[in-house]
Amino acid sequence: QVQLVESGGGLVQAGGSLRLPCAASGFTFSSYAVGWFRQAPGKERRLVAAASGDDKTYYTGSVKGRFTISRDNAKNTVYLQMNSLKPEDTAVYYCASGWRSALLYSDNQYNYWGQGTQVTVSS
Repeated sequence: QVQLVESGGGLVQAGGSLRLPCAASGFTFSSYAVGWFRQAPGKERRLVAAASGDDKTYYTGSVKGRFTISRDNAKNTVYLQMNSLKPEDTAVYYCASGWRSALLYSDNQYNYWGQGTQVTVSS
């Protein structure tokens, strides 16, 4: 059974940083695409950052230069480092992965999802 488990969320002041780990069991991240999505209250879930199996990366415009997606294959964990956080970054953050290696931009292209972790940025 595949499980993705996010952690690291919480309350942070604007300008602060958080690092979100996503650990997998029953599945190995290496060589497969991974993505981080977020969903704010009343809004659709949207892609924030993605990495291909060979670690090409994509970032949505509002987080470029502030967020970094990375993976540690030895720990089978994917990370989202978030710096210079803004109140508009407040959302539930989800990691996702699946059986493709290319960069994936749409949530319906991912097979596995975590349960989400809440990030709240106060002004």
